[in-house]
Amino acid sequence: MSDEVRDLILFDGPRRIARGSDAAVAAACRKALAASPHAALRVFDLATGRPVDLDLREQEPALAQKRGRPRLGVAAREVTLLPRHWDWLATQPGGASAALRRLVEQARKTGADNDVRRRRTEAAYGFMVEMAGDAPDFEETSRALFAGDRDRLTALIAPWPTDIRTQILELFDGAAASGD
Repeated sequence: MSDEVRDLILFDGPRRIARGSDAAVAAACRKALAASPHAALRVFDLATGRPVDLDLREQEPALAQKRGRPRLGVAAREVTLLPRHWDWLATQPGGASAALRRLVEQARKTGADNDVRRRRTEAAYGFMVEMAGDAPDFEETSRALFAGDRDRLTALIAPWPTDIRTQILELFDGAAASGD
């Protein structure tokens, strides 16, 4: 598991019972399982809408940080380019790596809104597939989701369980807000 903090949700059947970090949701899972060992618990990552597996063992306290420089998070990977691309990179200030980092950052800023909206819509869809894939009007609901039609989406999911409806709309509204 990475050091990144995830925002997770925990469902017991169609009912949302917790939201928070890995540790908070794992604790809620342990508590729910203690109360009902056969509970139908499902954990989802809100960033992706996909189910995740949690390690429910009690975590030992983290070791104290060692002295020295923190990790920079730099990863070396191979990139395949045409010779003219390598020639252009060689003329850039700071070298090829710095030029590639600048290009990536520029591209991330340029398409950031569309990327966020797409990821949030896909997260809402991923959650819908897992929790309501067999629900009435699922196909039509998917069309409304991807079309960005909140009114139609709301009408179609009206008969679905309240917490599932609420979660889909929260994910949808996050996607719609990122497109403004």
